[in-house]
Amino acid sequence: MDQIKPTVINPQEAEKLERIAFILKTVAHPLRLGIVHLLEQHPRLSVTSITDALESEQSLVSHHLQTMKLKGILSAKRDGRSVMYSLKERDVSLIIECLENCQCNM
Repeated sequence: MDQIKPTVINPQEAEKLERIAFILKTVAHPLRLGIVHLLEQHPRLSVTSITDALESEQSLVSHHLQTMKLKGILSAKRDGRSVMYSLKERDVSLIIECLENCQCNM
């Protein structure tokens, strides 16, 4: 029986895997996943809208929004007195969709 020798990962593939791991670590929290899910459905939402939809505390939602903004997952734009958040990194949705669709022994 021939043994298959694994191939060496090239720098581009390694960089892609690093980016995927970074995104997964950044959104690896139920509230953050909820925020991403909402922003997939509604491209721009305020902190108040997100807080109401997730039935969570405003300070906690703001903390998670700020973290994801600093890590480049979300973008924020002031609209009058509100700050509107949107997904900056659309690949997040694809990664999460893939994980939702896999059976993962659940």
